[in-house]
Order: sequence, then structure tokens, then C-alpha cells
Amino acid sequence: MDRAQCLEMIYPEIKDKLVVTIMGAAAQELYNLGHRENFFYLQHAMGLASSIGLGLALHLPQDRIVVLDGDGSVLMNLGTLTTLARYRPKNLVHIIFDNGSLLSTGGFDSQTTSGITDLAAIARGAGIEHVARADTPLEFGEAVLAAFEREALSVIVAKVRAVGPDHYGMDLELPENAFRFRRHIRERKANRG
Repeated sequence: MDRAQCLEMIYPEIKDKLVVTIMGAAAQELYNLGHRENFFYLQHAMGLASSIGLGLALHLPQDRIVVLDGDGSVLMNLGTLTTLARYRPKNLVHIIFDNGSLLSTGGFDSQTTSGITDLAAIARGAGIEHVARADTPLEFGEAVLAAFEREALSVIVAKVRAVGPDHYGMDLELPENAFRFRRHIRERKANRG
């Protein structure tokens, strides 16, 4: 399955959630669907989307946080899975798009390509209870809906093809995106009273 197809499938479901993406293809494909103020595209910080998502989840327990990550990023920061397991934020859904490639940084194979490394098994081994692996769009959709309904930390490893967007380029620089995302969070908190 394609990551772009998965993102299109969940796009209506994340309109009210705070979303952090890793750099590259996932960010561009989400942006191509239509930017929303609740989206933060973590550019130039490979491996840290899950860490930012954890911080948001702990700081904003009333909000649902969704992290859109990649296999290369998770492999660069495997410790994040043990940290997530330790704190178990019940409002965090961590979606890892595993394309077996460092697509956004040259297209080199990652350790998941040959089947040596299984990110779902690592997440379970780290102590995360709710881990799903999705190989088809139906499995992905079911896993995401279950995670969004669950009041518990959830990790979904979606096996996708190593295909990226036709072009890269957002009309939104990181500082502006960070400012607008922060303002969006403040407004959400203020509206709750």
C-alpha cells in the first residue's frame, strides 16, 4: 500500500487532533492534502517527531496527539519506544510508515528492508501493549480507528511502498509553522475555558 493512500484515508479523522509529522515524504503528502493549523511538520529533525509527540501528549492530556513517523526516523531514535512505554500517554497514537527505505534522505535501504528488524516487535518488546501491524489499507484503517477509540498508547506499523510525492516544497517555513501550531494549541486551551 502507499503512504499517501493511508494519509488520505485518515485525513478526515485527524481534523480535531494535534498531528506531528517527521520530515520528508509523510510531511509533504499530508501538506498536499491540505494544511490545517493543527499540523506540525517537523522539518530537519529526523528521529524526533515521537519525542515532540510525547511532550505534547504529557502536557496536553485532553488532546489526542498523532505522530506520523517513518522507519528511518524510528531507527535513529529507538529509545523513544522505551520512553513511550515508560510514560504510556493514553492520548498518543504513533503511526510508523515502514517503507524499508530512507526515502527522504537518498532512498537507501533501512534495516527493515530485509526483514532483519521488525519495528512492531521492538515496540512490543519495549513494553507497549497496543501495537498493530498493517499490510493492507483495510488493516491500516481498522488499526487507526481502534487506536483513536482506545484510551491508551497505541503504535501502528504500516508497511508501505518506498514511493514518495512527485515534488517537495511547502509554502510554510518551520518557524511560521511552529508559531501557528503553538497559537492553535493556545486557542484550543482558551476555548475549553
